[in-house]
Amino acid sequence: MKVNKIDHICIAVKDLEAARKVWEPILGKPQPDDPYVDESEKIRVARYWLGEVGFELMESTTPDGDVAKFIEKRGEGVMVVSLNVDNTEEAIKELKAKGYKFIGGPRSFRDCKFAFVHPKEANGVLLELIDYPWNEFKKK
Repeated sequence: MKVNKIDHICIAVKDLEAARKVWEPILGKPQPDDPYVDESEKIRVARYWLGEVGFELMESTTPDGDVAKFIEKRGEGVMVVSLNVDNTEEAIKELKAKGYKFIGGPRSFRDCKFAFVHPKEANGVLLELIDYPWNEFKKK
């Protein structure tokens, strides 16, 4: 499996607006580059472009969402490290053949697919594989 780059890093937060006030001065950004809500994942996100890497602050939209559960168990902090790959489904097949376990299967986001390697397989890190095309930077 070829990893192209770190795609994004997600920070789980209880209060997105409060977290923005902490992080935006650090990042040198007055607002998110790509704010969005993903209803299926039950998250509200403030995404910032740092070079060609996404830095995301994620807040759960429901008390039973994965972000809320993560915060309840571990507190706020780094929740996901995401690696950009050419083809998520092919990467899943390759890693499964090597014995890696996944949480569910591939999921859709915009015009790509992503999947999560179980944290027990990656030193406690929730590792995401995503084939996000990064068209924002190809246009430049």
